[in-house]
Amino acid sequence: MARHRARTTLASTAVGTAAKGSEGQPRFRLIVLAITAILLLGWFSPASSDSDTWWALKSGQYIAQHHSLPLPDPFSFTTYLGNPPANEAALRDYNLKFEWLAELLLYGIYALAGFPGLVLFRAAILVIFSATSGAIVYRRSGGWYRALAATLLTAFVAGVFTSDRPYQVTYLFLAATLLILEFRRAIWLLPPMFLIWANCHGGYILGFVILGAYLAESVPAATRDRLLWLIAPACFLASGVNPNGFRGLTILLSYRQSGMIQSLFEWQKVPFWPPTFVELVLAAGVILLVWQRARTRIPDWLLLIAFGAAYFSAVRNTPIAGLIAATVVFSYVPWKVTIPDLAAWPIAGLLMAGIVACVVQGRAFQLHDTAWKYPAGAADFLLTHKVTGPMLNSWEDGGYLQWRLWPQQRVFIDGRALNESVFRDYQRMVQYSPPKGGPSGQSLLEKYGIQVILLNGFEINSGDPYMLPVVLAVSGQTEWKLVYLDAQATIFMRDPPAGVSPLPPRTALDNLESQCGVILANDSAQPGCARGLSRLFTRIGDLPRARGWMGRYQSHR
Repeated sequence: MARHRARTTLASTAVGTAAKGSEGQPRFRLIVLAITAILLLGWFSPASSDSDTWWALKSGQYIAQHHSLPLPDPFSFTTYLGNPPANEAALRDYNLKFEWLAELLLYGIYALAGFPGLVLFRAAILVIFSATSGAIVYRRSGGWYRALAATLLTAFVAGVFTSDRPYQVTYLFLAATLLILEFRRAIWLLPPMFLIWANCHGGYILGFVILGAYLAESVPAATRDRLLWLIAPACFLASGVNPNGFRGLTILLSYRQSGMIQSLFEWQKVPFWPPTFVELVLAAGVILLVWQRARTRIPDWLLLIAFGAAYFSAVRNTPIAGLIAATVVFSYVPWKVTIPDLAAWPIAGLLMAGIVACVVQGRAFQLHDTAWKYPAGAADFLLTHKVTGPMLNSWEDGGYLQWRLWPQQRVFIDGRALNESVFRDYQRMVQYSPPKGGPSGQSLLEKYGIQVILLNGFEINSGDPYMLPVVLAVSGQTEWKLVYLDAQATIFMRDPPAGVSPLPPRTALDNLESQCGVILANDSAQPGCARGLSRLFTRIGDLPRARGWMGRYQSHR
């Protein structure tokens, strides 16, 4: 107990000393702090671009209007097809229920303030998340600029994931849990927090990792944190009050067994070599913990190991690894330099330059969605002509089409990852795979009774063209008619609506170039479609177009 009080007293003394002289006068600090807040808000406010945002909004709208969970799934006609193994059925049931409160929250914000509200809500959460490392570092060291550096490092890493999705709520509650346990204030808030958190996102499990790390610190003198030891089981019991009960504690194993989920970029494992920036920061944290081991704390060791392991297991855990690594590095790095008061002005200037750079690059304060990415025109076509037949759509457009078309039309697949066998069949259909020990793309279209094919041109991560529209465009087939195309999608139908004249099928191939041009114009950092077109035109013998698109790919790469 004495050791804990001594640590707290030393931290308080350091803070008080810094406030009086060597780390900048309050006026300078407030100026720098305000500029930093604006910079981070800008950094975290690119346009809403995640396709999963749409199905989260649709689920929230359903809950608000029907006063019940979207269960059984109303949005996709393939969700319950086939005979899935028990673990897949359990995972599906879990996925349909575990984010309900966050989905309702996101829809409420959207209904009140549209995409400006969603973007600013997300940016505010990430600012709080980044500032958490700075607050902890400042409490421990009293170093104001050291705390600022920790905040900026965390923000730089957290900028990888700026999506309007329920996991943002996990960042908020994770930051709150760390601050409550580090500052030992308002510990009574933890049980209600875990109750809300467990109904918003499965990331509440991370809260137990943090709670366990601070409990481990108190093991040598359990009476010191008697309240915390009473609060911990209350948190556990509160987290079980959700539609999935305590299944969230074991569901990660099912995620690891899902081929569909593991195919997503955010669930990919991070390679050890070549080292990433985050790996270097984690390594620096480990080195400092070993070097300064005489004054390190147990939570720092345990959280760096746990969240570092989480980072290597899935890309999606990058921000939490960055938060802990930045906290550890700037808590223990031997910083002996005294920064004069006037240094606040050059630092403020650099931060202002950062704001200008974000604005010039078109990244900051984009209070809207990325409309160019989604098939709005194709959705309008289906709504106008009251098309209701079974539809094949791409994985990435499923959420948007749910938002626009339901209840008139249900989608084939979307980012909720609900049916493994359907996902495998989907991959064969959109690539029109020839039979190689499995059903052909054509036979699968018949199996699912597909009457409408609405596809964007390129797979979102690789940039490879979807081959189904290409085959329908160049094969000379007459069963499928091209009825609509624009810079986002094409629509083929078996039976066009009354009054709709079919277009020349081969224009669907030419339309791929228009779609790629839109992608390069709006997101030049993702030039994969140009490489995909080069390969496609090489395969069909159009070498001049192949060379032209390879040139565009190389210029953007």
